[in-house]
Amino acid sequence: MIHTASNDLFTRAKQSIPGGVNSPVRAFRSVGGHPLFMTRGEGAYMWDADGNKYIDYVGSWGPFILGHSHPKVVEAIQKQAVIATSFGTPTELEVELAEMVKGVMPSIDLIRMVSSGTEATMSAIRLARGYTGREKIIKFEGCYHGHGDSFLIKAGSGALTLGAPDSPGVTRGTAQDTLNARYNDIASVEMLLAMNPRQIAAIIVEPVAGNMGVVPAKDKFLQGLRKICDREGIVLIFDEVMTGFRVGIGGAQELYGIRPDLTTLGKIIGGGLPVGAFGGKREIMELLSPLGPVYQAGTLSGNPLAMAAGIATLRIVMEENPYPELEKKSAYLADAFAANLQQAEIAATQTRVGSMLCLFFTDRQVVDYESAVTSKTTKYASYFTSMLDSGVYLAPSQFEAMFVSAAHSQDDLDRTIEAQREAFNAMNQEN
Repeated sequence: MIHTASNDLFTRAKQSIPGGVNSPVRAFRSVGGHPLFMTRGEGAYMWDADGNKYIDYVGSWGPFILGHSHPKVVEAIQKQAVIATSFGTPTELEVELAEMVKGVMPSIDLIRMVSSGTEATMSAIRLARGYTGREKIIKFEGCYHGHGDSFLIKAGSGALTLGAPDSPGVTRGTAQDTLNARYNDIASVEMLLAMNPRQIAAIIVEPVAGNMGVVPAKDKFLQGLRKICDREGIVLIFDEVMTGFRVGIGGAQELYGIRPDLTTLGKIIGGGLPVGAFGGKREIMELLSPLGPVYQAGTLSGNPLAMAAGIATLRIVMEENPYPELEKKSAYLADAFAANLQQAEIAATQTRVGSMLCLFFTDRQVVDYESAVTSKTTKYASYFTSMLDSGVYLAPSQFEAMFVSAAHSQDDLDRTIEAQREAFNAMNQEN
């Protein structure tokens, strides 16, 4: 494929934007080459600046469960844009979306809208600290909760090491308040609690990890976290920015039957527009200003355009229930991928939860960050490039999810499977 226009745009972008991109993973650093600049999306497809068409499995990193530019979502945005794009005052749309989310997530008594997933997780942590009067939090190595300072902490040598800043600009004081445990490992959490008695305000976790590739929670892992939090008076936060309305109508908490104290949301609830939200138990949420002392605010929180897009998306999801069909499509892909791997004799491991999939180029079972990073990223780069050349757009990083949408047709799935078969053959020839 010819990418002249995208390459020219990237050259131009680097003169005005750091690295030429507004989010690092878009830069193609881990897969090589230059990022593609997209101009249009419709259904399961998007087109780049050179007119190349792709079957899209990124879906703007998760929001497009219905595909690009769903007519009813577009109509809702257009109608609202004519009325007003923002007021800086309350609107009925905020109330309607809040009621819709509450209606399918029983763990949420009250919810507050914000403008991004990062803002939601930052606010949830602050609220948990205000509620408990404690300062430290536990997160899990490999889980990503946005770019807030408290989350950009790496585990050091082992899960029980006090955090060290993972990015310049994050203070050591902030790092010392963030403890890292191993995903799917309750024992690592218990050891941190023993080392920091009555100091932990919150445990925040992706109930399905989606930012070290897709890593499902093991049986009883989430149940174990719930029991620990109940026993120790700790706020359990589910980061469902990615999984909310993706793995089921009630998110991962419905799938696994666990009620967190706080939930963070984003992506699908905004229908592709910038949005985030956090909600949970009334007694915790009522500590937020203006009712309580924990301050949180946002000029564009509850933006009418995002609310309109989110309402339209959730209304379709609730009325049409695409989840059984998404499960069928995703299982079809996963089964065919497994057959392709076996035929090509390529060492790789697949993971899947609902319509979230990932292929790791490792022969190890992937259950946490340590096992995820055994994947050979150079092989993924070859795989990505070959798929891209065949018109299939995957995440330009090994450690991201592949999203199936309601818009993907049987022909799209079969073309993807054939493209993968060709990619594996090409990779074997390279070796």
